[in-house]
Amino acid sequence: MFRWQFAKDYLLHRISAKNRHGLHSPFVYRLVDEVIYDFQPKKVYAEVENFRKKLLADDRTITVTDLGAGSHVNNNKQKQVSQIAKNALKPPKLAQLLYRLAADAKPDTMIELGTCLGITSLYLQYAAPNAKIFTLEGCPETANIAQQGFNSAGAKDITLITGNFNDTLPGLIAKLPKLDFVFIDGNHQKQATLDYFNWALPKVHEGTMLIFDDIYWSEGMKEAWAEIKAHPEVTITVDLFWIGLVFFRKGKPKEDFKIKF
Repeated sequence: MFRWQFAKDYLLHRISAKNRHGLHSPFVYRLVDEVIYDFQPKKVYAEVENFRKKLLADDRTITVTDLGAGSHVNNNKQKQVSQIAKNALKPPKLAQLLYRLAADAKPDTMIELGTCLGITSLYLQYAAPNAKIFTLEGCPETANIAQQGFNSAGAKDITLITGNFNDTLPGLIAKLPKLDFVFIDGNHQKQATLDYFNWALPKVHEGTMLIFDDIYWSEGMKEAWAEIKAHPEVTITVDLFWIGLVFFRKGKPKEDFKIKF
């Protein structure tokens, strides 16, 4: 049932979504033309993808603690690192999009909710080398594998925080003066997603970008995305099907865009 609904949602998105042409928002046109559709290879991609290759060949077995909505692929507690790398890591096309978005935004701080094995964390570190990155993970053994990767890469500005997001995220947000770039890829449930959004709101500003992963993952996630888009403080959203971008640019008309990616 899930696969059929997901395929249907994807088809409907492809039919209704636009490319860069026909966009009347200069802000979104530039974002699509210069960032989202920048498919030129970059040296950093090869460096991070080498870490992915190592994870795909890692036959260690770890115990996975899943505090969220689980997986559509495999919910076994004992998993090989290679299996997690194959099924749970963001594919290169999406991970590299996150890199470009972060590089373009030039944030001072970044929060990633859902470290997994650390591939997207490394992409974010390379994208904004002067930024402080906080990546949150619920599973201690998965976090341990990610930390080993950070150490190997010399990624010293990544702070990995382990624990339930309900316990770790509010305190982290409270300590930061503002939120520049937040990637939410954890606990794919409606209420949890809305909680993360609402906790972030007091610290957003004109240049903030919130990124929500898997916005078509379930009916609950689709409902959460619809509520986020409708929030009065949100002015611009960009729906790329796989992820949704949220902006708070004051003085701009409220607009929602669906973009082919």
